[in-house]
Amino acid sequence: MIAGDLFHRQPLLRELKEVNYLFSKLSHTKVVLIAGNHDYIKKDSYYRSFTWSQNVFPLFQEKMKGVRFPELRTAVYGFSYYSREITEPRYRDALAPRLERHEILLAHGGDEKHIPVKRAELLKLGYEYVALGHIHMPQSVIEDQAAYAGALEPTDIGDTGKHGYIIGKTTEEGVRTRFVPFASREYITLPVTVDARMTQERLRDQIREAIEENGTQNMYKIVLQGQRDPDFTFSGEAADSLGNIVEWRDETAPAYPFEVLFRRNADNLLGKYIASFHDVQPDSIEYQALCEGVHALLETKRG
Repeated sequence: MIAGDLFHRQPLLRELKEVNYLFSKLSHTKVVLIAGNHDYIKKDSYYRSFTWSQNVFPLFQEKMKGVRFPELRTAVYGFSYYSREITEPRYRDALAPRLERHEILLAHGGDEKHIPVKRAELLKLGYEYVALGHIHMPQSVIEDQAAYAGALEPTDIGDTGKHGYIIGKTTEEGVRTRFVPFASREYITLPVTVDARMTQERLRDQIREAIEENGTQNMYKIVLQGQRDPDFTFSGEAADSLGNIVEWRDETAPAYPFEVLFRRNADNLLGKYIASFHDVQPDSIEYQALCEGVHALLETKRG
């Protein structure tokens, strides 16, 4: 079951041919899919006229419809988007027809602009399982009864964590599901702690080791933390060749010896400035102001 947004935009004809060929190779699998808000059914959409493999059952109509598999005593119901947004809670009254022993709802949405969905409403519909699409991150809505499988692969830097699909088994005793990790890569936020002794080359080695440990196939957002030498700034360019680094953020603070600086400058502006930030926390905005001010005063003094 593909719960909408098989494509992130309107599919090209050649793309439909490619994916249909892949579906046709599934010798023991039936494919049921709907169109979501990204690949919605436009007037000129190739979804309208495309001929699918015999094992593919698109529910591309605008109103609720089902496909029945009598040999499995199973039916899957759903409808497709014909516009980018649907603000009406259209699943609220989509009760299970009770035509087969096992009935599944294939749905897409969950926010204010894309068919609002409430957990309590899903419980009342009477389906054995609700396969949800639209949310990219996998998450359960009702244990073993309703879930978002999420995207098979992360689609942007915010899609951190594992991605995959949900496989389920339905019997007379009910439904049991489990999440199966599948993505070939994932986005990982990688914090790297530095200190005042850290050099650019040493940092590069540390990042390389961390990437090798977490997987060179993954995409990384590097976040530098800790305190660095005040006269030193780290460059993300040196780490570009280490792997798929998509973002670089330096959250380090300069390791100024504030007590020493205060004792040496107690009778001048620098000392008074340091004294005005007495007992500030290292992770506060005030501490950042302290560091910026001390840096500016030291540069002026050197000049």
